[in-house]
Amino acid sequence: MTPTLIQAVQKGTIPSAVYSIAASEGVPPEYVQECIASGSIVIMQRDGHCAGIGKGLRTKINVNLGTSSSKVCLDDEIKKAQIAEKFGADTISDLSMGGDIERIRKTIFSSTSLPITTVPVYQTVSEIGLKKMTADDIIETVRSHAEEGMSSLVIHTVTSAMLAQIRKRKRILGVVSKGGSITSAFMAINECENPFIEHFDTILQICQDHDIVLSLGNTARSGCINDQRDMLQRMEEKNNVILAEKAHAAGVQVIIEGAGGHIRLDRIAPMIRRYKKMADFPLFVAGPLPTDIGVGYDHIAGCAGASTASAAGADYLCYITPAEHLGLPTVDAVKEGLIAFRIAAHIGDTVKSGVMAEDRSVAMLRSVLDREGQVRCAIDPERASSLSDSEPECTMCGEFCAIKIIQELR
Repeated sequence: MTPTLIQAVQKGTIPSAVYSIAASEGVPPEYVQECIASGSIVIMQRDGHCAGIGKGLRTKINVNLGTSSSKVCLDDEIKKAQIAEKFGADTISDLSMGGDIERIRKTIFSSTSLPITTVPVYQTVSEIGLKKMTADDIIETVRSHAEEGMSSLVIHTVTSAMLAQIRKRKRILGVVSKGGSITSAFMAINECENPFIEHFDTILQICQDHDIVLSLGNTARSGCINDQRDMLQRMEEKNNVILAEKAHAAGVQVIIEGAGGHIRLDRIAPMIRRYKKMADFPLFVAGPLPTDIGVGYDHIAGCAGASTASAAGADYLCYITPAEHLGLPTVDAVKEGLIAFRIAAHIGDTVKSGVMAEDRSVAMLRSVLDREGQVRCAIDPERASSLSDSEPECTMCGEFCAIKIIQELR
């Protein structure tokens, strides 16, 4: 049996994926090897394309796309995948829940070279129904996604004790995680334990067989900033760490999803640091959103929260688009959300890792009034070019340019 990446590095081997990540991140291969062995770095792999996520690496960005039960347009999803790759996403999550889900997934898969994550329970509930699906159905979907070559799979690990907390209804917005709510409802309807936990050893075996990264979902995230950290979140934090340790011991790479959703700005960094103190596994954060009034501009609000999270130690960010809370994002909304979160990740990295070479390059170009150079170095040159004046000098200040005045004074 072929060893998983963790098993290989623990035996002293340095696979090609490790060298690839080390080269792209500018760190020694031995460092990446050591962190994979300890669980603080994972590598999502797909046909030679690698994304390293974790300690000491650049903050990564995931783009969600996929159909819903209300809107199915395969051409749009293909364009979204292509936009995600063109504008620098590190991974894609296909969350399709409408139409021919398997065909949609395979088409998206063939439209990009990026590593792809899925949430298998989405397909199970969409095709079989919440009241008819069984634990065997759920596990079989996990298996089929693994066999198709997904780089990562998400499961939600809500327990019976957590379900009791949910039923107390102390939050304004109870559970806003779609996968978490589906899993919770399945447990309530069937009066059973979580099938992902009951069959966790089977899931680990599937992940071992295909060397897939397992992502432990964030069911307990808050849906508004007034819903503060509570017992439900504390229970999930501890449970996910226990399961992550079990996965790692089995040779399965694992990510913990947490500190996502809606969190007041001053609470974001302490929550991130709390997670990182509990365990050094890579932390995947959805958002977070530090305000609830940014509807239509949630990608901007999300950028503020995500930059704070990244600076505090979050390893992996799930973007938010302007359409958050409003509807399925358009192709343009996907681009806007991705660019906003690439900016957030970079802001965080300037704090977390002191990476400022790109900013210095732009500053040097700005100091000599090289507008074309600034446009070339921009995170979105097309957008920067469209906003650049056609006049010989910038029309913001005209002849009274502060930089020009000081240059002449010197």
